[in-house]
Amino acid sequence: MIAVIVPAHDEAHAIGRCLASITVAAADPRLRGEAVLTVVALDACTDDTAAVCAAHGATTLEVTARCVGTARAAAAEHALAHGARWIASTDADTEVPPDWLWRQLRCGADAFCGVVEVVDWLDYPDVVRTAFSGREAMRDGHRHVHGANLGLSAAAYRAVGGFPPLRTGEDVALVEALAGSGARIAWLAQPVVATSARRSARAPHGFSSFLRALEREVLGGGGALRPAQLVQE
Repeated sequence: MIAVIVPAHDEAHAIGRCLASITVAAADPRLRGEAVLTVVALDACTDDTAAVCAAHGATTLEVTARCVGTARAAAAEHALAHGARWIASTDADTEVPPDWLWRQLRCGADAFCGVVEVVDWLDYPDVVRTAFSGREAMRDGHRHVHGANLGLSAAAYRAVGGFPPLRTGEDVALVEALAGSGARIAWLAQPVVATSARRSARAPHGFSSFLRALEREVLGGGGALRPAQLVQE
């Protein structure tokens, strides 16, 4: 079985599109009918996220940590308990491509690290989009780590103890642990997931915070955070 894990905090407006895209990816005929379990960790949700998940047939867990690392870990543990051999991770404001799961499984490694693209730049000026394109290396061998486009085998996940309970950077910490354990990591430019440029951050110093800092940098208002990555480019 394949598992997809999604942390969510008040994501009723976005998670439906995410779950619909996962359903399409799970139906890829090249998966040969292997079961796909989608687990959403509802982290202190106060909106209708749970109802949206139910409408899409996703399994939900309730946590109250307000911590993305804890939420991802809870979803992963549920998936492992139900026999998942591979865990794919994404975010509630992200849409995955139809070949997402199939490409992860054929990456030829213990773990897959992919890249992201922003499809809705909202009110960000064009210079921010240009600056982001220059930093998000869309090539094999990149060193970006995004929890929105990550996957690994159950064995590799267990070997390093899973996602740490961090409010931000839990994905980077996991990949650092994988590298330290000698796990094989595929840094691939495909498949790309589409994510949001929303300004309301769910995790401190996460992707939303990075984009706002990048905006300040290119407009002359201060230094930008680097995108989460394991080593310098």
